[in-house]
Amino acid sequence: MSKFMTVMMHTYRSKIKSKPFLITTLITIGLLFVITNMNEITKMFGEDEVSKIGVIDQTGDTLPALQTQLKQTSDDLKAEAFTKSESEAEKAVLDGKIEGFLILDRDASGIITGTYKAEDVTQQSLIADVELALQQIKNKSAAESIGLNQEQLAAIYSPVSFAKESLSDSAKSEEEAAQVYILVYVVLFFMYMAVMMYGSMIAVEVATEKSSRVMEILISSVSPVTQMFGKIFGIVLVALTQLALFVAGGFLAVKLNGQLSGSESIINELKLNEIPTSLIIYALVFFILGFFLYATLFAMLGSLISRVEEVNNLMTPVVIVIVAAFMIAMFGRENPESGFVAAASYFPLFTPMLMLLRVGMLSLPVWEVALGISVLIGAIFLFAIIGARVYRGGVLMYGNAPSLKLFKQALLLSKQEKKNTTDV
Repeated sequence: MSKFMTVMMHTYRSKIKSKPFLITTLITIGLLFVITNMNEITKMFGEDEVSKIGVIDQTGDTLPALQTQLKQTSDDLKAEAFTKSESEAEKAVLDGKIEGFLILDRDASGIITGTYKAEDVTQQSLIADVELALQQIKNKSAAESIGLNQEQLAAIYSPVSFAKESLSDSAKSEEEAAQVYILVYVVLFFMYMAVMMYGSMIAVEVATEKSSRVMEILISSVSPVTQMFGKIFGIVLVALTQLALFVAGGFLAVKLNGQLSGSESIINELKLNEIPTSLIIYALVFFILGFFLYATLFAMLGSLISRVEEVNNLMTPVVIVIVAAFMIAMFGRENPESGFVAAASYFPLFTPMLMLLRVGMLSLPVWEVALGISVLIGAIFLFAIIGARVYRGGVLMYGNAPSLKLFKQALLLSKQEKKNTTDV
């Protein structure tokens, strides 16, 4: 146990003290603060100033109504009368005096029309505000032409009353479904990133030691199995440490945004703090078990290669599996009751993502969840046994091109090494 702890803590300390770890952590947390508080940052640079557009009102009476509508729908857009020619308006736009100009007119049937011109028409938010205001003016004008009052017009455009009720007592409400949807998406994303980032880190760690011939010295003092699991647990601690820092940084960023903007944070707005404790526990269980599963697989594959440059070649099949699991999970978010998703959730390499998805989105019986966890734990033990044998022989293999045929050679070397150890 002391040797296992030595390998684990050495791996953990060397990784968290490395410059890539520190730089990646700081940059990621910094990006979380920037992205979360982007609106407040843009205000600091004056990018939330009121935009002005010029209006050439050829109808003679539409501009006041347009100004009234814009006041109701937009706080950062102002329409002003432009009494000069269209060519002068174009010059004002190019000189930066106004964002653009709007030409108001009527067609042959007397319906209001608008033509917006600007140097760049990719400002979709501004254009949408103007278009919405004109649509409301047109609706009002059309209603008045056929004798409808404002109350009648409001009744026509009011949304239909549509209620949704679940017949099952165990079914999730719409609010609960939204909370679960966000949690599942975040956990799936973190699991995908963690496996991709830290799984390859394990393989590279093993390959680096083999390429420098350090492994020959290590196996004389520490058994290969102890080394493998020591490295796996060490990288798991690194992953949990970094992910915990990311979560803490994201939480603080959201809290800061709520304080700066003076509005309710997304955590309170979506009531994410009311997510059931059982679901959070399931998320942690599937995340940790899934990470162990892939970490064991990556360590086993890493022992088959001799150079760091070969890591990507042998990792490709595993990466394809991870991507497939993520894509099925994305499909399953919209169709959690799909039979395909249910069947795929019992395939060990897919179980961490898909079973969590089904637990979160559906009201599964306890036995299904227990079966999924059992399948996952069983696969971890199976991978650990096979991985330990492959690792034992694989760490002694040098100069071979990456190939799945190396499994047989590694197992043969493992048996020979174990026999030699027993004889001694």
